[in-house]
Amino acid sequence: MKLKITIIILLLSKLTFSQNKGLGTWHVVNAQLSLSQKWEVFTELQTRSNSFFDDFFYYEIKGGLSYSINSNFSFLAGAGRYATYAGEGNFAKPFDSEEFRIWQQVTMNQYLERLKIEHRYRAEQKWMSDGYRNRFRYRLNMMLPLNNARLVPGTFYLNAYDEIFLNNKAPHFERNRFFAGAGYILTPVTTIQAGYVNQYNYTLSKRGAKNFLQFSLMLQFEYDDEGERIPNLMD
Repeated sequence: MKLKITIIILLLSKLTFSQNKGLGTWHVVNAQLSLSQKWEVFTELQTRSNSFFDDFFYYEIKGGLSYSINSNFSFLAGAGRYATYAGEGNFAKPFDSEEFRIWQQVTMNQYLERLKIEHRYRAEQKWMSDGYRNRFRYRLNMMLPLNNARLVPGTFYLNAYDEIFLNNKAPHFERNRFFAGAGYILTPVTTIQAGYVNQYNYTLSKRGAKNFLQFSLMLQFEYDDEGERIPNLMD
């Protein structure tokens, strides 16, 4: 029944926004595999479109390895390929930019009753079609389970975050990204999530905002099958 309600909500969203050419869609598939209680590998695929499920202009594919000191403190290293298309249509060339990126990340978690608060710090090294540069990111993420005290199968939850992007070249404040949405943990492996993303660029060449509906599928193959399932997109 809960799954049917979720599907209906997504279909209503499609009907509501299908005529809005200014609203893009953002699609994420994320898979995580625990190797032990400390080590985990992940991979993630993303695509983005300028209008509702049409005019796809971007994709990224990445993967990496994380190490958890405990449930509240972890390190991660990742690498990926990122491509943005400038042509009209779906993945139509020429490329606007191509990029290979590696990054290092520290994540710290806090809890206020059932509210989970995440602080994520990331340093990126970016080899782009127009040269090399560094970038630094901070994300404050909050997640609230609704019908259970913990994030276990059968739980609906709310999720919101704000992330800032900084770089070592002027203008140093590059981007702000805001997300608000909700998700449902279907099984110990599968979680679905949908929400709204506002992304504002502050660079001189790409100044302005873009709005997306984001749809995510997360697959978590956990070493500890009895543990809490905490959805975690790499973005």
